[in-house]
Amino acid sequence: MKAAYIERYGGPEVLRYGDLPDPSAGPGEVVVDIFAASVNAADWKSRSGGYDGAKFPYVLGRDFSGVVSAVGAGADLRIGDAGFGVCEAGQEGAYAEKIAVKAAIVARKPEALSHINAAALALTGLTAMSALEETLQLKAGETILIQGGAGGVAGFAIQLARHIGARVITTASAANHDYVRGLGADEIIDYNARDFTQVVKSCDAVFDTVGGEVAQKSFAVLKPGGRAAFIASGAQAPKPMRSDVASLRPPVGRARRHMERIAQLYEAGAIHPPEVKLYRLAQAADAHRLSEGRHFRGKLVFQIR
Repeated sequence: MKAAYIERYGGPEVLRYGDLPDPSAGPGEVVVDIFAASVNAADWKSRSGGYDGAKFPYVLGRDFSGVVSAVGAGADLRIGDAGFGVCEAGQEGAYAEKIAVKAAIVARKPEALSHINAAALALTGLTAMSALEETLQLKAGETILIQGGAGGVAGFAIQLARHIGARVITTASAANHDYVRGLGADEIIDYNARDFTQVVKSCDAVFDTVGGEVAQKSFAVLKPGGRAAFIASGAQAPKPMRSDVASLRPPVGRARRHMERIAQLYEAGAIHPPEVKLYRLAQAADAHRLSEGRHFRGKLVFQIR
């Protein structure tokens, strides 16, 4: 099979494209012929530092959509099932024509949802749902600030927050205001023109997808008793400078039920796929360079078949 992989850690230039052995399905696993896989920040972070004990060549990629082509003993999917899912942390491999994964993390793809859009929604949706529904436990009538609204995860989060019934404030460059407004943002702050801490206050919750200085400053807009969730500040949430707010790191656990929830939200019309820029696997290095720059809208997706 063709795959994009690394033989050592480093920058985008270490990404290779070539032939690797086809995977086989072990007990409880399926082999999925991948039609589409998306690029996530976790991919280039893995490429740059990775996991201890990773065996090279190491195929990157966390989320995928495709068709089951082989079934291991005990797996509850069938050959020909169209499915999508997110690989378990430390077990990547979606930048390839085939992947062997636990059947328990793969959900059946809605027929109306394309493979490209399913891949674009998988990890973004899983992360946003983990942050808003499980970690922040956002409720109707609350106000949430979502940092970096034009990104894939934040874009899903804006739609989900509106579906929950919350008031949504987000940050985005002026060029992306129409885009995030279309996702359902009630108020948009141009981070190049205004300091969000000067115009936002008394939020019930913050969801930060940016990290760095933005993460630490986000505590300032919370009301007493407010809570903030962070996905771009490492494995641990940053420590707040005030004692009357909660700083949380979403667990982002893998399970079929999360993918099924994404499918339900899509079929209900609550969530729409993000804007997508397509690449071929052979262009993985180019896709990573754009992703690392973090100034793009929606999702970067590999069209594999």
